[in-house]
Amino acid sequence: MTATETATRQADANEIVHQIGRNIFAISGGRVGAHYEPAGQFIDGIEMPAGKGYWVTVTVAADDTYTVTREFRRSGKATNKGTVAGVYCDEVGEVAYQASCYQNRNFG
Repeated sequence: MTATETATRQADANEIVHQIGRNIFAISGGRVGAHYEPAGQFIDGIEMPAGKGYWVTVTVAADDTYTVTREFRRSGKATNKGTVAGVYCDEVGEVAYQASCYQNRNFG
């Protein structure tokens, strides 16, 4: 499997929020929503609005690492603007913050 094909597993959204810590407020002002796996059967992570149509999604992979994605959403269409896979729990807050900085900064 490649990094983009990593299988997700069911996640505890509260645990992800705890791992990200106070960076949640810098990313989205404290707004957090559940992210469902593609079939919509269970929660595999969280999503946070970063502003101006950008969203940061943090999902849990099967190997207990995190995948952080920056997306641009407009008119029901999501465009992937960068993904970092294999992020450990002590790094997820910083990586999610970097993903939220969408102006003049590349990600992934």
